[in-house]
Amino acid sequence: MKRKSTQKSRVSPPVSALERFKPLLMPQELALLIAELERPLAPSLRVNPLKARPERIQEWALRYGWELKPVPYCSTGWWVPSAQTILSQTIEHRLGYYYIQDAASMLPVELFDWDGLDNPLVLDMAASPGGKTTHLLAKMGDRGLVLANDSSADRIIALRLVLQNWGGLHAAVTNFHGEKFGRWYPNTFDRVLVDAPCSMQGLRSNMAHPMRALSDKERTGLAHRQLNLLKSAILAARPGGQVVYSTCTLEPEEDEGVIDGLVKSFGGVVRVDDVNAGLTTPAPGLTKAYGQTFTPEVSHTARLWPHGYGTAGFFAARLTKLEATPDDGQAAPGRPLAQAGWFPLARKEAAGLILFYQDTYGVSLEHLLEEHSLALWRRGNGVYAFPEAFFERFSELPVQGLGLLMGEDTPDGFNLSHEWVARFGESFTNGRYLLTGDLAPAWLRGEDLLGADPRGLPLGLVAAVFDENGRLLGCGKRQAGRLKNLLPKRLRQG
Repeated sequence: MKRKSTQKSRVSPPVSALERFKPLLMPQELALLIAELERPLAPSLRVNPLKARPERIQEWALRYGWELKPVPYCSTGWWVPSAQTILSQTIEHRLGYYYIQDAASMLPVELFDWDGLDNPLVLDMAASPGGKTTHLLAKMGDRGLVLANDSSADRIIALRLVLQNWGGLHAAVTNFHGEKFGRWYPNTFDRVLVDAPCSMQGLRSNMAHPMRALSDKERTGLAHRQLNLLKSAILAARPGGQVVYSTCTLEPEEDEGVIDGLVKSFGGVVRVDDVNAGLTTPAPGLTKAYGQTFTPEVSHTARLWPHGYGTAGFFAARLTKLEATPDDGQAAPGRPLAQAGWFPLARKEAAGLILFYQDTYGVSLEHLLEEHSLALWRRGNGVYAFPEAFFERFSELPVQGLGLLMGEDTPDGFNLSHEWVARFGESFTNGRYLLTGDLAPAWLRGEDLLGADPRGLPLGLVAAVFDENGRLLGCGKRQAGRLKNLLPKRLRQG
């Protein structure tokens, strides 16, 4: 029996936090805010267009008893005010068909203008855990390149897992201080996202991010770092490029104050674009707060109070770089991929893999690689698909992750990876296995199918596994007397 749940959460913000923001609101707005904070925050998700057609959300809603409400500024975003099966407990979630994300956090990537960018070069300066990086890949059509950077080594693993689950091909994961990119790669990127580390004073506390009292010293320190990150982003953007700055806090010092400081530092080099025209309900930034007056341009930013859209508190701004900035010639660190054991796949081996893929799965790997501008590289037994855009500018930049694992050599032959099958398995015309009857629950628990007789699948072959509803449920390997379950442990149910 499915679990009945709204999956809503509410942890009241500290009284001191609400008191701090009262002077920034008119009495009627304050009343609306207080009323909104009495209501639980509905969960929301963003559909992965790399794996799922937009209409699939309606199938999921029927299957799992979801009530749907569209996020007005994100065409792939949906609130789920009530649900019989909670969002995190579906196979579609575990296989990366959608990402659970607060609706406010969907705004920053939607602010970018993507028209005319066939293969965009994008820097995500503070990327972990990766939600906005997946959004960037979706909006780009998984073309070009996203440098997904995070300064915390402890957060890199989470970032890599999210990107693998999303099935993104055109991402490189790096671990540097974001402040360095502006001098390493001046006037380079088409788009730069700075989702800055912040105080998280969004008035929507939850168990993962409870609000706490904040000192003036902490606000000042955060604002100083945020401004330095944003300055680096402006330097890294090309002339005509766009930078989006966002935080999940309502503290003016970290929001409008940072934009004000940037405008004063760069003068006519940047323009604060008016993003409110794209919102169904305008949410202009503050021009005054706590006795400080900001440049009038900050009114072009977006300040999402919880009562405006039913989200957590959030801030976002888009800036356009109008002219080139000086290049001081500071070199980025270098470490060729060969030093880490990576080598381009030999031509003869690549030809054999292309033939194997066509014969086994009925799909042209050569066409797929050409369509997505990918190159095959090897390290040890693994073969990876790397975005060619990486080699055009960043071939020696040390990376913590790049592209997507295609598969590995084994004694049984070449085995496709779970990540590759989850991304491309629905296109297979061969190499498919259909689960019949009531076998799907056991499969989702990670159990092998004993006594299975997958006709047409040779021993040692990895096949895409589907249920009778047409859902891709990962992949399995044909062995004697069974189909071995290759669903990663982190994705298994129960």
